[in-house]
Amino acid sequence: MSKIKKAFENGKAFIPFITCGDPNLDITEELVYAMEEAGADLIELGIPFSDPTAEGSVIQAASLRALNGGVTTDKIFEMIKRIRKNSGIPLAIMTYANVVFSYNTEKFIKTMGEMGVDALILPDVPFEEKEEFSLVCEKYDVDFISLIAPTSNERVEKVAREAKGFVYCVSSLGVTGTRTDISNDIGSSVEMIRNKSNLPCAIGFGISTPEQAKKMASLSDGVIVGSAIVKLCGEYGEECVPIVKDFVMEMKEAIRTV
Repeated sequence: MSKIKKAFENGKAFIPFITCGDPNLDITEELVYAMEEAGADLIELGIPFSDPTAEGSVIQAASLRALNGGVTTDKIFEMIKRIRKNSGIPLAIMTYANVVFSYNTEKFIKTMGEMGVDALILPDVPFEEKEEFSLVCEKYDVDFISLIAPTSNERVEKVAREAKGFVYCVSSLGVTGTRTDISNDIGSSVEMIRNKSNLPCAIGFGISTPEQAKKMASLSDGVIVGSAIVKLCGEYGEECVPIVKDFVMEMKEAIRTV
């Protein structure tokens, strides 16, 4: 069993996302340890990109701050190597195809596998074009995570059947960001996925409160929270670690008894 699937073994999984290098890589490393202590089951590490098309203004701004601060893929990889000396928590890298292409796809994914990163998420790669990444991921024992959007109904069966690790169910149309209400019938999407796949399903995009997290966890196997955490990093800068830790603890507690 992949380490990604193991993240879902002990109840509902809480999956936080952070942008690497915002406010700096030392703080990013501290955030990983703090979030693990707070109950995170799997952590998504975002490699910043200059044109993150799936992201809202909060994560776009964080990516820009990180890039302006001199963050590079190689520096992030060095940080992950340090993390792996201290933590075995499942890790996923979330970035964009151009980041992987520019680094060299095989080299990028091979390095991921050697460092012990468990999964790769590329939100701008259509399912029909995933093989140039997914086949390399298989070679190096990295799960290539499939995203299923609310508009994917006719494609759910095929996407779910070929998914690895877990299925990332996008809760709403549009880019990432906090929302006051998640109105799509996400429950029916999850049911369609479960009818075609034995993999766990986690819901992401727009979840920002304990109430939303609890509701989404009741429909799925886990919740993914990004913008709400990245917003705290932007607001508190180098003082963000205890703030984020408390937030993760509150969110995990909200889904613990679902």
